[in-house]
Amino acid sequence: MRTESDSLGQLNIPKTAYYGIHTQRALHNFPISSQPTHPELIRAFLEIKQAAAKTNATSGNLDRSVAKHIVSATKTLLNNPIDLSMFPISDIQGGAGTSANMNVNEVIANVALEQTGRARGDYAYINPNDDVNMAQSTNDTYPSAGKIALLRLLDPLLLELQNLIDALGNKADEFSTTYKMGRTQLQDAVPMTLGNSFHAWLKPLLRDDLRIKTARDALYMLNLGGSAIGSGINVSYHYQVHIVPNLAGITKLPLTQAHDLFDATQNLDGLVALSGTLKTLAMSLSKISNDLRLLSSGPRSGLLEINLPAKQAGSSIMPGKVNPVIPEVVNQVAFEMFGFDATITAAAEAGQLELNAFEPIIFRSLFAGIEHLTSAMTTLRLNAIDGITSNKSRLAQDIDLSVSFATAMTPIIGYQEAAKLAKESIRTGKSLRQLAEKKSCFTPDQLTHIFKIEDIVINARTPEHGLVLHAPTQ
Repeated sequence: MRTESDSLGQLNIPKTAYYGIHTQRALHNFPISSQPTHPELIRAFLEIKQAAAKTNATSGNLDRSVAKHIVSATKTLLNNPIDLSMFPISDIQGGAGTSANMNVNEVIANVALEQTGRARGDYAYINPNDDVNMAQSTNDTYPSAGKIALLRLLDPLLLELQNLIDALGNKADEFSTTYKMGRTQLQDAVPMTLGNSFHAWLKPLLRDDLRIKTARDALYMLNLGGSAIGSGINVSYHYQVHIVPNLAGITKLPLTQAHDLFDATQNLDGLVALSGTLKTLAMSLSKISNDLRLLSSGPRSGLLEINLPAKQAGSSIMPGKVNPVIPEVVNQVAFEMFGFDATITAAAEAGQLELNAFEPIIFRSLFAGIEHLTSAMTTLRLNAIDGITSNKSRLAQDIDLSVSFATAMTPIIGYQEAAKLAKESIRTGKSLRQLAEKKSCFTPDQLTHIFKIEDIVINARTPEHGLVLHAPTQ
């Protein structure tokens, strides 16, 4: 063991630990979650510390040899997978993220000390607070690191969202002439195509993609240089001017400096907006999953309009049962995101005066939501959408027995008479065509038009798989 001191006293630290006393206290104080600080958050913190050391060295405030060792330590840590034994604090923590910030400061200091042949904890030479944390506060480093982490996590989400959109578009084309019954309030409406369903599902996802990208733009603006509450205390003018450009060079992200550092420290509306877009995406995915479960219900007593790929046995007691497990798991991820959004909104609203103390739960919820939604879209595409087939005979039977053709009769015989025919069809079990052919009020040409499914379902395709309405020919 080694002994370290802070303003509260002394603590014994495991001799092999790269972290220090602040991290040790956090481990004792926050035994909340088994999930440690997210690796992407740590990675962003390390990049911030590297940029800060370089900037403080060029400003003349940090000894260049000390800065060199800090930069070397961050590069060593960044060049390897994040070792969570070095960063073990629960991702839910008090103190607005101070423990996470100090954990990174301590690890960098001790790695740098070790690289110079000094003992871990020998902070007289490289100090976690005075050197690694120079010109910084958790008030500006934590939200900045969180935004950088979010930017990186959003890249795979947006890529998978586009992949899912493309997969739905392919199915829209594949089923563009597969006719089926449309439904409103779960009751028969009018004919459509199965391709229309897939087209209708992908359109909200396109809007979700645009909303997420718009919300993402706010994440590029950082409040680094603001220090405590955005006051800029203990920060040189050189640092304020150069820290964000230097960090942008390290991260390869188009980061910009906030114009009002005081406002940027307090303001979490961009994170709430991002959460809202993720909730809307979750809602879209849940709607698709609900429809897939309903359309594939059966195999004898349900709709059975489509077949989902069979992925696993559905019951431990009922032989042969296969459940729609992929849409079910996507539904659950959506429900989780709804809860995350409520948590994020409550945490952002609960901030008081010059700082929000609840950023850890905000970022934790956003990280988990993004990762889970990304994985949900992947499995939905690969294990459900790509393998969907249609039950054409069932779809044709539904259309043949449907009374929806009464809608096409109304311009000829009126709503009331068409309704009577529809009710008679339902009562007798005879098809509407059989009943209509016995009526003298329809000409042969009219009957042909009424029951020609291609005329009812106008389904000309555009590059976006949309519908084009054509004027009737004279």
